Amino acid sequence: MEIINREIIDLKERKFPEEISFKPIGVIHSPFKSLKGIPIQSSMSNTKGIIEIFPEYEAGIKDLSGFSHAYCLYFFDMVKPPVLLQSKPFLDNKPKGVFAIRSPFRPNPIGLSVLKIKKIENNKIHVQNVDILDRTPLLDLKPYIPRFDNIKTNKIGWLQEKIKRKVS
Repeated sequence: MEIINREIIDLKERKFPEEISFKPIGVIHSPFKSLKGIPIQSSMSNTKGIIEIFPEYEAGIKDLSGFSHAYCLYFFDMVKPPVLLQSKPFLDNKPKGVFAIRSPFRPNPIGLSVLKIKKIENNKIHVQNVDILDRTPLLDLKPYIPRFDNIKTNKIGWLQEKIKRKVS
């Protein structure tokens, strides 16, 4: 079914939401029990973990095993608001705008990792490249599709000379 034929609010009735809330669809299990030692990005991790999908959402992972990787969106539940809109990132000593860094300390503390799917058993997705604290609430999964998602660029702002294999 095409997206225009799905149940959505009529465009004339569309109102900008004052608040948005999400319900976790699962929980991420990892060996990282504290913030110390967590890789700073999933591409810099070989760590294995398990994404446990709650039973009421298990039907949603049908056909996910046909993909090598998935985007994992999660909630940084340890962040206490309010957060500063500028802070010092892990790879620099000068404050940067929060939207120019990947810190968990953001107005909407949402995390994003690209994880390798190793296998799926019932409601458990075995993954690799985990850079996520144990027992983190999962918000969503989306398949990684190289033809859609891989953008080649040389413009990476203040990170140009800073990227190395790092952990927190």
